[in-house]
Amino acid sequence: MRPSSPTAATEPPERPSEGLPGEFDLRRLAVRTAEVVVALGVFVAIALLAPGLGEVRDLLSRASPGWLALTIVFEVFSALSYVLMFRPAFCSTMRWRSALEIGLSEVGTGSIIPASGAGGMALGAWVLTRAGMSPETIARRSVAFLLLKSSINFAAVVLGGVLVFAGVLGPAQPTWLTLGPAGLAALVIALVTLIPRLPEGRRAADHEPRARRLWSATRRALVQGTAEAGVLLHRRDPALWAGVIGYWAWDNLALWAAFRAVGVAPGVSVILLGYLIGQLGGLLPIPGGIGGIDGGLIGTLIVYGAAASPAAAAVLAYRIVLFWIPLILGAAAFIALRRSMTRPEGLVITAR
Repeated sequence: MRPSSPTAATEPPERPSEGLPGEFDLRRLAVRTAEVVVALGVFVAIALLAPGLGEVRDLLSRASPGWLALTIVFEVFSALSYVLMFRPAFCSTMRWRSALEIGLSEVGTGSIIPASGAGGMALGAWVLTRAGMSPETIARRSVAFLLLKSSINFAAVVLGGVLVFAGVLGPAQPTWLTLGPAGLAALVIALVTLIPRLPEGRRAADHEPRARRLWSATRRALVQGTAEAGVLLHRRDPALWAGVIGYWAWDNLALWAAFRAVGVAPGVSVILLGYLIGQLGGLLPIPGGIGGIDGGLIGTLIVYGAAASPAAAAVLAYRIVLFWIPLILGAAAFIALRRSMTRPEGLVITAR
């Protein structure tokens, strides 16, 4: 099956339902937000009160307001870049207002639900279903979207690792910290490109066991979605490319600005190579990724040469921004999205 282009269909969608699934009920989201705020508060309290972290506290107390403001600006740009790649990946004729409401709602929800943003995409999938898009199309394009969103990180590790090894970027790193990650990232990219060649398998019948139907749907979505990611890339849509690169680049720049805020200027290789590996902590099922991302980033940055105290101070400042900016933007978008879903003309997404 050849992947379809993510454009609108001609038939009008049904009116979206006003109710939200239980996991996205306002009360439940408020509870989740409170849990993450408490977890983040504990993390900050440890940094501010624990013995032996005096240098971290000193660095934070002297942090540059200008650089912190720039950290916030970069994170806002990263969130807006998510919207730029969301629209062409799911429905290239979607109204930009709808794309902004859904995309930023996903970003905000992803900041309080663990598993590296999967919770936010679940909200978007539910909205798209109510707006008329078929579940199979959503599953396929969700796979394509996730691949595009993460591919830039792996490509950057390959390129960055080779450039650092060759001495083009600094500071110098051991081979196992340059060619090692570059080789693994290249292997992952190569394996992903082979997925579209796998057979999709037959579609499971309704009477078959649920596990069988789930496996069949997952396999088809993975094979078709990976192929569709390639189709999207070959379209050379400027918004898609700007979104994919911007979502990654602005977030990296936010981390870099947080370092500058505490008076440290790490080398490109420290940020570039430490970012991806450190972010893997966000996959842990921890509210908001608190502790997982932080520990992963601090540890990885230290391995790549960052001093321990500046790394801890910079990551703490970065994580506070990374939590509050998506949440604030997402909350405003979520309120607007709920209003749009009560009006037939307010949410127009007709892709099937």
